Amino acid sequence: MEREKFGSRLGFILISAGCAIGLGNVYRFPITTGAYGGAVFVLIYILFLILLGIPAMTAELTVGRASKRSIASSFEVLEKPGQKWHFMKYLGIGGNYLLMMFYTVISGWMLIYFFKYLSGSILTIPNAELPAYFGATVTNTGLNIVSTLGVILICFGICSLGLQNGVERITKVMMIALFILMLGLAIYCCTLSNAAEGLKFYLVPSLEHFKEAGVWTVISSAMGQAFFTLSIGMGSIAIFGSYIGNDHKLLGESITIVSLDTLVAIMSGLIIFPACFTYNNGVTADAGNVGASFLFTTLSSIFNTMPGGRIIGTLFFLFMIFASFSTVIGVFENIMSFWIELTPLNRRKIALINICLVFVLALPAVLGNSLWSFIQLGGKSLMDIEDFIISNNVLPLGSFFYVIFCTYNKHGWGWSNFIKEVNTGEKGITFPKCLRIYIKYVLPLIILIVWAQGYISMLIK
Repeated sequence: MEREKFGSRLGFILISAGCAIGLGNVYRFPITTGAYGGAVFVLIYILFLILLGIPAMTAELTVGRASKRSIASSFEVLEKPGQKWHFMKYLGIGGNYLLMMFYTVISGWMLIYFFKYLSGSILTIPNAELPAYFGATVTNTGLNIVSTLGVILICFGICSLGLQNGVERITKVMMIALFILMLGLAIYCCTLSNAAEGLKFYLVPSLEHFKEAGVWTVISSAMGQAFFTLSIGMGSIAIFGSYIGNDHKLLGESITIVSLDTLVAIMSGLIIFPACFTYNNGVTADAGNVGASFLFTTLSSIFNTMPGGRIIGTLFFLFMIFASFSTVIGVFENIMSFWIELTPLNRRKIALINICLVFVLALPAVLGNSLWSFIQLGGKSLMDIEDFIISNNVLPLGSFFYVIFCTYNKHGWGWSNFIKEVNTGEKGITFPKCLRIYIKYVLPLIILIVWAQGYISMLIK
C-alpha cells in the first residue's frame, strides 16, 4: 500500500504543533512562570527548548521521515543487522495507548464545561461552591463515560476519513480557530482594569520570586516544562515526519513547531493573568499545587464574575477543546498507523476496533475518580499513576533512545545517517555538524537528569 502524505507543508506544521500543544501546556505554563520569577523563568524555559526540545524533536522527526514508518516499525527499517532497536515499538505503542487512557477523560471534562457555559447552567453556581461542583462533575461516572466516549468517537471518526481528508483538513481548521480564539481572548483580557498588574506579574522578571523558589528549583522546573510540553519520545511526532517529503531540512521544521507550541503557552498567560488580577485579586494557585482543577474552579469563578462571562467561558473551553482534540487526533493517527503497518485492515475497521479498545482502557481513569477511588499508589489516583508513567518515564526515556539511536554509529543508526537525512532538502536550516559532541554526550545526560528529577520530586513530596 502506498504511504499517505500531507497535502501541504502548512498541514504538517499545524498538525505536528497541535500534537505538541496540550492541556497541561496551556494552563500549567503560565502558573509555573508566575511562581518562578516571571520573565526569568520564561527565558530559562526558552533556553532549554533550544538546548533540549528542538534537537530531541529533530531526532524523532528524522527517524520518521527516513523510515517512512511509525514507531511500530521505524526502528526495524533503519537498524543494522543484529541490533535490537525494534523493541522500541513496545515502549511507543504502549505509551500512546497509556496516554489516551487518561487524556481522553480530561478532554471529556472540557466538553462538559463547554456545554455548561454554552447553556449557562454553571453561572447559577456560587463561586464558593465551584470546587465541590467540579468534584461532583468528575465523580459522575455516567456523565464521564458519555463525555469520554464522545471524545473517542469524534477523534477516531476524523482519523478514519484518511490523512488528508480527515486528519489534515479538520486539524488545520481547529488549529487556526484555536489561534484566533486565543488572540481574541488575549486582546480582550489585556483591556481589563487590572490587566497591567497581571502582565507585570507574568512578564516582568522578579528576582525576589526567583530567589524564593531557589535557583535549582527554577532551573529544573524550566527544564522539565521545556521537555514535557513537546510530546516527544513515543513516536507521536515521528509519525508526522513519516508523511512528509524531502523538500525541507528538518531542523527548521522543528523550530517552527516548537515556536508555535511556545506561542500558545505564552498567549494563555495573556488570558489568565489579566483576568486573575482583575476579578480574583491575583493568583490563587502556585506551581506546587496547580492542576486541572484550576481551569474548572479558579478560572470558572472569574468567568462567572466578569461581564459577558458566559460568552468568554464558552469561547475559552472551546479553544481548550481544540487544544485537547488536536493532541488526541495526533496520537490516534499514530495508533492508526501502527495497525495499518502491522495488519491488513483498512482505516475504518481499525477505527472501530480501537474505539472499543481505547474506551475500555479509559474506564480505570473514569472509575478512579468515583467507584475505584480507593485504589491508590503512594497517594496517587489511577489517573495520576498513568500520567506519571507517561510524563516521567515514557517521554524522557523514549527521547533518550531516539537521540542515542541517531548519534551512535556502532550501536545505532549513526550520526552520518542522521546528518544526511536531517539536512536533506533544498529549503530550511542546516543542522550544524559541530553539535555532534553535544548531541551525542551532553543531551542524553540532560534527558536522564530530567527523568531522575521526576522521581526526586515525587520522593520529596
